[in-house]
Amino acid sequence: MQRRQFTPALAALFLARAACVALLGESAKAFALDEGTAASGVRAALERGADSAVSLLGKPGGFLDNPQVRIPLPGALKSAASMLRALGQQQRVDDLVNSMNRAAEQAVPAAKPLLLNAVHAMSVEDAVKIVRGGDTSVTDFFAAKTRAPLGEKFLPIVTAETEKVSLAAKYNAVASKGSSFGLVKPEDANVEQYVTRKALDGLFLMIGQEEKKIRADPMATGSAILKSVFGGH
Repeated sequence: MQRRQFTPALAALFLARAACVALLGESAKAFALDEGTAASGVRAALERGADSAVSLLGKPGGFLDNPQVRIPLPGALKSAASMLRALGQQQRVDDLVNSMNRAAEQAVPAAKPLLLNAVHAMSVEDAVKIVRGGDTSVTDFFAAKTRAPLGEKFLPIVTAETEKVSLAAKYNAVASKGSSFGLVKPEDANVEQYVTRKALDGLFLMIGQEEKKIRADPMATGSAILKSVFGGH
């Protein structure tokens, strides 16, 4: 049996053929995934991420029982809390920590309308950027569009909840002094602002985790549009 000799010319032919197949495949994929499909898929991913995050966090224990997002006392106040515990003031520390986390849980449901408004207002150009972006481009989009207005929405809800615990006012007084000595970051010197920021951090963390799940296994979502848009990513 005569063996075919693998000459430089034949090698070049094989490489050219492989390149054509690859280019045609990419072109076909790009053609199949038009901008309208991309936008629909991204909107579906955004809505799914928003629903999942709000459902997980906006309920009793959503923050308090989740070590990934549980809001602790900040900075040097952790040391002060340890001293209070040693002095038999465990309940007072627990009350403040519980209050902070309850405040975040109360605030999160207010995020859903703003998140969905951002989805509906999303442009096709935004959608294409998200599809071509990294593993957290959906989350980055949400943060850029909604973090500031969500902070304004969360703050009065958080304030109303933390005012129920008298330690909140004492926290602000102690933290303000601690901040002047560099023991507490200035942005952590007000309990309401601290909890609002941490609540937003937790919300976007959960949206990011949902996004990564969709990108890693779009088939598992059961959504045809998500399979179409993220199946190749």
